Amino acid sequence: MNPKIREMTSSDIEAVQETATASWHAVYEGIIPLDIQNRFLDLAYSTDMMHHKLTQSHMFAAEEDGRVIGFAEFTPPDADGKTMLNAIYLHPDAQNKGIGTLLLEHGVEQIEDMTTIYVEVEKENMIGRRFYDTKGFRMVKEYDDDFDGHILKTVLMSRDI
Repeated sequence: MNPKIREMTSSDIEAVQETATASWHAVYEGIIPLDIQNRFLDLAYSTDMMHHKLTQSHMFAAEEDGRVIGFAEFTPPDADGKTMLNAIYLHPDAQNKGIGTLLLEHGVEQIEDMTTIYVEVEKENMIGRRFYDTKGFRMVKEYDDDFDGHILKTVLMSRDI
């Protein structure tokens, strides 16, 4: 694989929505009930919300052979250089091929004034936890998160740049 990492555009919205859905259904099976996943995806990745994110966040797409296979969303750094990695999702057939690393590092390289990246990951999401562990993220705290009536154990992790 030789994916290209680039700024996401509005023409990528449908592919990003499909990628988010496929990724969530694969990663959160058995962790978050499907109906709760779908309600979240319908809200967080609606076309209106995606247009909003494009104007308010740093959005990057991983593309291969003209197909979006992953994406990442970072908040702009605050006055102290802290940013939140809100999402980094890959289509299931694109996982474990270094693309998540490319998306993460592209964000680090492209976003100015970043000093620390924070990410929230569900404790049971071992795919995500292993990824962040290998990328130098460390646990800050663990807490219960009411996710649409389903209680999740969430881990806040950080990495200094």
